[in-house]
Amino acid sequence: MKIKKYLQLLTCIDLFKSFTKEALLKLFCEENHQIKKYEKNSMIYLQNEVCNTVDVILRGEIVIQKIDTNGNILTLTSFQTGDIIGGNLLFCHNNVYPMTITSKTDCILLHMEKDFILELCQKNKAFLIAFLHCICDKTFILTNKLKAITMKTIKQRIIEFLTYEYYYQQSTKILLNMSKKELAERLGVQRPSLSRELNKMREDGLITYDAKSITIKNLNILELANE
Repeated sequence: MKIKKYLQLLTCIDLFKSFTKEALLKLFCEENHQIKKYEKNSMIYLQNEVCNTVDVILRGEIVIQKIDTNGNILTLTSFQTGDIIGGNLLFCHNNVYPMTITSKTDCILLHMEKDFILELCQKNKAFLIAFLHCICDKTFILTNKLKAITMKTIKQRIIEFLTYEYYYQQSTKILLNMSKKELAERLGVQRPSLSRELNKMREDGLITYDAKSITIKNLNILELANE
C-alpha cells in the first residue's frame, strides 16, 4: 500500500498538520515506514512485545486489553481512525507493551520507525509539540482508566458508564453498541458479576435492561458514582 492514498487523512492529524501533502510525500520513504492490514480480532501487539514504531490508525478501531492467567479480559480503552499509539513507549528504557493490542475491526496501520520520529522531532518544532501532546494525552487516558477500575465498585462503574451515555445520548434509554460481554470487558469485570449487579439494580428499581439497551428508571443514581 502506498502512503499517497492516505495523505489527506494525515494532514488532518495533529502530528502532521504543519505539513502539506507534497511535503509528506517527500518525507515518507520505504525505509522509514510500513502500512499493514490487520483483520478483525487480530493480535497487533502481544503483552511484553517490544515497541519499535509509532503507529497511526489509518482505518478501523483497536482495543487495549489486559488478559490474566484465568483468561479474564479487561478492556482499558479503544482507539479509532486518526489516533496514534506507541508514542508513550517508543523512547522508554523498558519499551514493551504492558498490554495486548487487538484489532476490534478490520484495520490499517501506518508504522513509523523510531529514527524517522526522532528526525521529525529534531527538525520540526510543531511536530515535536504535537508528539509530546500525544504522549501526555495517552498517558492521561490510561492512568484515569486504571484509577477508575481499581478504585470503584462494580455498581459505581456501571453508573459511571450510564452517566456518560445519558449525557451523550440525551436519553434515559441507553442504547448499547456492544454485547454484555464487551461491556463487562470495558468495565473491567467478569460477565457473571456484571449480570448480578444489573439484576440487583433492576430489583432495586434503578434500571431496566434488555440485550440492546439499559433504561435509567431513577436519575438519582447518577449522583452515586462518586460515593
